[in-house]
Amino acid sequence: MKTVHTIKELREHLDQAPARPVFVPTMGNLHEGHLALVRRARELGAPKGAPVVASIFVNRLQFGPNEDFDTYPRTLERDAPLLADAGCDVLFAPSEAELYPQPQGYKVVPPTELADILEGAFRPGFFTGVCTVVHKLFNIVQPGTAIFGKKDYQQLMVLRNMVQQMALPIEVLGGETLRADDGLALSSRNGYLSATERSEAVQLSAALRRVQEAVAAQRAAGGLSPDSLALLEQQAMATLSSRGWKPDYVLVRRQRDLLVPAADVLARQEPLVVLTAARLGTTRLIDNLEL
Repeated sequence: MKTVHTIKELREHLDQAPARPVFVPTMGNLHEGHLALVRRARELGAPKGAPVVASIFVNRLQFGPNEDFDTYPRTLERDAPLLADAGCDVLFAPSEAELYPQPQGYKVVPPTELADILEGAFRPGFFTGVCTVVHKLFNIVQPGTAIFGKKDYQQLMVLRNMVQQMALPIEVLGGETLRADDGLALSSRNGYLSATERSEAVQLSAALRRVQEAVAAQRAAGGLSPDSLALLEQQAMATLSSRGWKPDYVLVRRQRDLLVPAADVLARQEPLVVLTAARLGTTRLIDNLEL
């Protein structure tokens, strides 16, 4: 695997490739979920001879003023060999000065109806930061395919819509969420948890599973309604709160656009997803399950 730190080095290397890259953007501090995305990229790229490119960049633009930009783990020396073992051909690890040589005045601002709900409601400007850096990375790497994890469900949808509306010639794929044996979704921020908090953290995915099971049972009985969904959401929030969590939301949405499922949507049994974000101690975790 070749590690490059400048756009010039990256382009010199990729311009010799027989096909456009398969790209896996990350912020580093990698876990098995990231490596699974790289392995999938390897499978997709191999038949065409397309190189697998991963990026590691902690993007200041997507962190709020009171979030963990300064303390976010930066573990490049650990991450690089893991990427190589997973099948990555090129690691792009730019400095902040390389990617933002001047203040980023031009930004990609996603539509409010998608970007200002759920995560966007609690992290103002987050998706503008995500879209801006990903669009910039797409311009630099020029991939044919890009892969993002489904754990960041709303982010995946925002980026797919950006690619479509900006007519970027890139296929955006979602990788399934990888979980620990007890069900906790793998996340770089899991490392912030104390041993006691790590034991409790499984309750986040357990709350989602209870919603998933209740929705399936109510669908089978023909009793799923907007009111019953609201009650399930409230019960999940209350359960987490009673265990010492500070939940931001537990919400059921329509998969295809993350809108609130109305009665006609439920009658058609359109696919749904339940999404959550909650703080345990000082660590904020997110998760989701498709219904």
